[in-house]
Amino acid sequence: MTNSPLVFLGLGPEFRDPASARYAVLPIPFEGTVSYKTGTAGGPMAILDASQQVELFDDELHAEFHHAGVVTLPMIQPAAGPDEEMRRVRNAARPPVQEGKFLLSLGGEHSITAPLVEVVSEKHGPLSVLQIDAHADLRDRYEGTPQSHASVMRRVLEITDRIAQVGIRNFSLEEYESCRAQVDNFITPAVIESDPRWIDRTLDLLGETVYVTIDIDGLDPACAPGTGTPEPGGMNWRQLLALLRRVCTERRVVAADIVEVRPLGANHVTEFLAARLAYKLVAYTQL
Repeated sequence: MTNSPLVFLGLGPEFRDPASARYAVLPIPFEGTVSYKTGTAGGPMAILDASQQVELFDDELHAEFHHAGVVTLPMIQPAAGPDEEMRRVRNAARPPVQEGKFLLSLGGEHSITAPLVEVVSEKHGPLSVLQIDAHADLRDRYEGTPQSHASVMRRVLEITDRIAQVGIRNFSLEEYESCRAQVDNFITPAVIESDPRWIDRTLDLLGETVYVTIDIDGLDPACAPGTGTPEPGGMNWRQLLALLRRVCTERRVVAADIVEVRPLGANHVTEFLAARLAYKLVAYTQL
């Protein structure tokens, strides 16, 4: 491993050839609609920096998975507003997706997911989306914009109506009334604790081709404190990995993002967890 904070996993040139790499990591440091604590713009670089310390040999699967190639793409320069940001995300994501790479995007705030899903659906056809999150993100608008992080899954619903929402434990009356079908299918932490078939229930909500979006606050803040809107009672690391491994092996996962990491100064727990999680996605999609 090298010491470069800009290359995912610190991979050497032989493992990050843009022409042959199967995976592409896209840093998107946007936080233009953050509504509570700021700092998610620092998430992508913090994750890349922490990834330098991730062991390439996976302790669970007893193998290395970087040989498939992982190229780190140039960071998207943040726009002044969400509409321009969504355009920049589409333009940056489209080339690697059209080349057939697995795009792994690092936020930044959750609003970036909608244009990513749009671009991936252009390549792979009808998608279903697995959302790991504390919040439903189903408001039609929030604080004056339909491109808010709190509206991102409402925008995704305009692209696909097959969304499995896992870990949800905070949503509004508006979301309850306007998206009742989604609310009724939430796989909440209470469901995870009480129903041994919760992963099967999640899989039943998904189609064959899947985009995975992981808001880091889907995890309990005891596991991932570095986020702008922490909610008590979330998933733990083992639950999340069990879900992702099943989804990646029983469905065709074609792209993913990890968003809402907010670095906390001397506490690097969350960005290291996110870096490990990103490499887990690389590993699980090769099983």
